[in-house]
Amino acid sequence: MKWEDYKQKKLENPEFKKAYEELEVEYAIMDEMLRLRVETGMSQSQLSAKTGITQPDISKLENGKANPSISTLKKVARAFGKKLRVQFV
Repeated sequence: MKWEDYKQKKLENPEFKKAYEELEVEYAIMDEMLRLRVETGMSQSQLSAKTGITQPDISKLENGKANPSISTLKKVARAFGKKLRVQFV
C-alpha cells in the first residue's frame, strides 16, 4: 500500500485525524527537508557543513525530535538555495 493511500485510510479515524492535524506542520517541515536533501544528493554531513547545524541536530530535525527555530529553518532554506516562507492559512 502506498503512503498516501494508507494515510487517507487512517485519516478516516477521527482520533487519528485530530492528532495528525495537530502535527501536520511538523510533518511538512520534516518531509520537505528530507525531500530537498535527497533530491540534491546532499548528505546530512554536507547539509551540516552548509548550515553550521550539527549533523546530529540535522538528524533530529528530519526525525521530528527537535522543533526548529525560524533562524534554523532559514539556514536550511539557504543551504538549498531557497527562501523560507511562512504563511497563515
